[in-house]
Amino acid sequence: MSHSAMLRKRRNREPRFVQRSPLRTVIMGTIGSLLLMFGSFGIGWLAPISSLRLHPWIISLRYTDGAVVMCIIVTSIGAMALTREWMRLSQKVDWASKSAKKWVTAAIISWSVPLMAAIPLFSRDVYSYFAQGRVYQSGLNPYESGVSSVNNFLQNGADQLWSQSPPPYGPVFLWIEGVVVGIAGDSPDVGFYLFRFVALLGVGLIAYFLPKLARLHGVNPTRACWLCLANPMFLVHFVVSAHNDALMIGLMMAAVYVAARWRTTAGGLGGITLTTLAVAVKPIALLILPFVGLLWAGRGASWPRRFLFWFLTAGVALLELWLMGLANGFGFDWVGALTTTGGVWIWYAPVGLAGFLMRLWGDSLGLPGGDLQSLVQKVGQMAGVLGAAVLAFLGRDEKLIRRLTIALTLVVILNPMIQAWYVVWLIPFFAATGIRSDWHVDFFLLTTLFFMMWAVSDQLDVFPYLSLDINMGRLVAAVVALLYGLYIMFIDPSTRRVFRRSRRIGTIV
Repeated sequence: MSHSAMLRKRRNREPRFVQRSPLRTVIMGTIGSLLLMFGSFGIGWLAPISSLRLHPWIISLRYTDGAVVMCIIVTSIGAMALTREWMRLSQKVDWASKSAKKWVTAAIISWSVPLMAAIPLFSRDVYSYFAQGRVYQSGLNPYESGVSSVNNFLQNGADQLWSQSPPPYGPVFLWIEGVVVGIAGDSPDVGFYLFRFVALLGVGLIAYFLPKLARLHGVNPTRACWLCLANPMFLVHFVVSAHNDALMIGLMMAAVYVAARWRTTAGGLGGITLTTLAVAVKPIALLILPFVGLLWAGRGASWPRRFLFWFLTAGVALLELWLMGLANGFGFDWVGALTTTGGVWIWYAPVGLAGFLMRLWGDSLGLPGGDLQSLVQKVGQMAGVLGAAVLAFLGRDEKLIRRLTIALTLVVILNPMIQAWYVVWLIPFFAATGIRSDWHVDFFLLTTLFFMMWAVSDQLDVFPYLSLDINMGRLVAAVVALLYGLYIMFIDPSTRRVFRRSRRIGTIV
C-alpha cells in the first residue's frame, strides 16, 4: 500500500471533530448562561441593604429552602452546560474556515449578554471595591483606614476580612472606586453594575488586542478568541464576578501589543504607560515591565543596551506612578498594602499544600509548624519571582512574550493562594502565544473544567436562617458539578472524544 493510501485510510479512521452547524451549540451555551443568570437571583451575592432583597421575585427565590436548592442546582447545571458547549464549539468549527470567526463571535456575545444582568456570583470582591470607594469618598486614606472606618460597611456587602485591611490596588483603581461610589451613592446594587461595566472595559481591551497579538505570533486569532473570550472561566470571573483583574489584564495586553508591534521609542513609551496604568489597577502587573523594556530595546540588543533600557523603563514607570500618587495625595502608600493577601493558602496550590503538610509534620514533632509553613510559602513565592527574573534574562527574542507568559505562570502557581481568577490572568497570554493541539490543550480543558466545578461550590450567598446551611448548599453544588463534569469526561459521546483524540497535532495553532 502506498504512503498516500495509508494516510487516507488513517484519516478515514480518525474521528471527525468538525460536524454539524454550531448553531445548536451556541443556543445550548446561551441557555447555560441564562441558567447562571437565573440562579444568581437566588444565590448570588447581595448586600444586606440591597433594595433587590425587597423585590417579590427575589424574596421568592432566596428565603425558602426549596427555592434556594433549585437555584443552586440551576446555577451548577448552567455553569457546567456552558463549559460543555464551549468544548463542543471546538469540535464543530474548522479554524481555517471563514465561518469560524462568525460562530465564535456569536458564542462570545450570546453567552456574555445574559451574564451582564446577573447578580455577582462566586465572589463578593465587588462589594469590597464599593466599600473602599466609600472610604476614598469620605476623604480618608484607604491605605491607612480599612473599610470599617465608614458606617455600615457590613450592610453594604463587604467581607469582614477587609474591615482593617488596606486595598491591594493602585491609585487608578482607587480613583475608579471613588467615581463609582460618587455615581451610585448609597446603592451597592448600582455600584456592582458599574463595577461590572469597568470590568467589561477590560474585557473589551482583551477582545481587541488578543487577535492582534495572536497574529504577531502566527496563531489563529479565531481559535485564540475561543480559548479565551468564550472560555467559561473567563466569562464567570471577568463578567459575572466583575473582578478588577479584567481591567488589569486588558491594559497588560494592550501594553504588550503596543511595545511588540512598534519596537520604537514611541512604542516603548506607550507600552510602559499602559503597563503603569495596569500597575495602578493591581500592582502585580509590575511583572511584565522588564519584558516591555526588552521589547523597547529592540531585537538582538546587547547586554549594555538591555540594562540601559531596563533603567529607562523603570525610571519612566516610577515617574508616572509618582505623578499618580501626587494627584490623589496618597503617594506610594499602595506599596505597603501589597502584603494584604499574604499568609493565606489553598489546598490545590502546590506550595499551599506543601506548606500545610510541613506544618502538620512540624507540629507532630513538637517543632514550630506555623513557622515552617510560613517558610515554605515564602520560599515558593521567592522561587516564582526568581524564575520570572531568570526568564527576563534568558531566552530568544522571538519568544519574548511567551517568556513573559511563563514568568507570570510561575508567579501564580508558586503562590500558596491561587484564586481561580489568577488562573484567568494566564489565559489571554497563552491563547495569544499559542496552545498546541495535543496534551497542552487537553490540560487546558481539564484545568477549565476543574476550576468551573470549584467555582460553583466555592461561594454561595445562602440566607443564614434557613434550615439549609451554607455548607449543605456547597455540598449540593459540588455534587451536581462533579457529576456533570464526570459526564462530560467519560460518558458524553461527544465531549469524551475531546480527551481521547487519536491524532495529535504538534504545531501551535
